[in-house]
Amino acid sequence: MQVFALGLNHVTAPLAVREQVAFDVMGLPKALHDLLRRNAVREAAILSTCNRTELYCATDRADAIAPVKEWLAEYHALPGPHIHPHLYTHPQRDAIRHMFRVASGLDSMVLGEPQILGQMKQAARAAEEAGTLGSFLGKLFQRTFAVAKEVRSTTAIGANTVSMAAAAVHLSGRIFDSIAKQKVLFVGAGEMIELCAAHFAAAKPGKMTIANRTPERAQSLAGRIQADVIRLDELAGCLGDYDIVVSCTGSPLPVVGLGMVERALKQRRHRPMVMVDLAVPRDIEAEVARLDDVFLYTLDDLGEIVEAGLESRQAAVVEAEGIIDQQVNSFLHWVDAREVVPVIRALRDSAEQVRHHELEHALKALHRGEEPAKVLEALSRGITNKLMHPPTQALNQAEGENRNRVADLLAGIYHLNTQSHSDK
Repeated sequence: MQVFALGLNHVTAPLAVREQVAFDVMGLPKALHDLLRRNAVREAAILSTCNRTELYCATDRADAIAPVKEWLAEYHALPGPHIHPHLYTHPQRDAIRHMFRVASGLDSMVLGEPQILGQMKQAARAAEEAGTLGSFLGKLFQRTFAVAKEVRSTTAIGANTVSMAAAAVHLSGRIFDSIAKQKVLFVGAGEMIELCAAHFAAAKPGKMTIANRTPERAQSLAGRIQADVIRLDELAGCLGDYDIVVSCTGSPLPVVGLGMVERALKQRRHRPMVMVDLAVPRDIEAEVARLDDVFLYTLDDLGEIVEAGLESRQAAVVEAEGIIDQQVNSFLHWVDAREVVPVIRALRDSAEQVRHHELEHALKALHRGEEPAKVLEALSRGITNKLMHPPTQALNQAEGENRNRVADLLAGIYHLNTQSHSDK
């Protein structure tokens, strides 16, 4: 059985292409069944996220990759030349290594991000429920998850902050013992605010509010994170109600001025505020940083944290790759051993037939009243002669160099010391 991985990701394909080959969660069972029905594939799983779509297939045919490529394009009603230039294929060893790297976060847009492991587990679960995850891919996914756990627990691949959004939460946590007790205000409703809101929401703050010029645009984000919405012109009157303010608008001028913050601090009786300005040009006047009870962080401040985190994670990559290489070899050893299982089973069956046949003869002899010691002697001799007959016959029938090869093979199998016999 061979395995291969086929797909595209954020490196090989733009978002416009990735969107076209994404699989809907509800449609995965149908897609998996169609993939197995129409192609030379025995087992299959599909991983589909915003950054990648990958097919993991087990097959006993060497020519299975090409038809699966065609199937992917046809399934999404796309011309092959439209997506084929963006696809990568990984056979056997490379496929196993690729799965280990993906699950460990080494192939992600953000190095070491943990979400991909959960997404791979969902892909395996979907394939199992659809009945397309057999013993081979099932074992491979189990090993993949174990490798990812080892990489994350023994290296620093996911130990440091490597995104602006995560850095904003990290800096806020330096000031407040628990973000869960704080009120967070997001100024703006763009992509960066959306990322920050998701990170803060994970910390379960006491309250979240989104301030935007057009409240309608903020409603969708507010619904996802269970936040309130206010108009931007209400900001001055309620700024003092919030402990953490994260701002990122497209305004050419500051939307939070020094006077506005001074009034908010007076209202708060000088309880500290964390303010994170992610906008270019700045949303918060630089003079605000001089206020005693305000901790103002800009893109540069967050960038330093992200850069330090990336350096730390990059240093862990070498260690992680070493773990993965070792585990790839281990899994391939299991694959090789699996290929000879039928031979081992047949060998044991043959030996069992010999044992059963000789045992029947021994029992009959005992029933006739023959001496037990002689019966046992005959039993052991009969088993030995029959087990030794095939290798002895193979050695006697071999000629020339082939005989030497058979002799060396038998000597290795039975750990024979042939030198001691030849010296006698």
